[in-house]
Amino acid sequence: MAWRELAIALIMVAGAVPVSASQPLESPRQGAPEAPADARYCLKVEAATGTRLETVQCWTRAEWAEMEIDVDQEWAKEGVRVIA
Repeated sequence: MAWRELAIALIMVAGAVPVSASQPLESPRQGAPEAPADARYCLKVEAATGTRLETVQCWTRAEWAEMEIDVDQEWAKEGVRVIA
């Protein structure tokens, strides 16, 4: 009889856990954060031939655009920080 009551209590507790607890708290960002025009966006850059060290380079949006790199597209996987 005690096992039955314990099983019922556990089922009730498990059912009371909110579904939102299993949902992520925030959605992934869609692009780089907003910043002033002169802010520098720091992205990870592939290592040069002959080295395994990954570098981080910081440039303004305009400078990244000159190098044909879309900051908003690359930010999710390569973004490090924004220096305002």
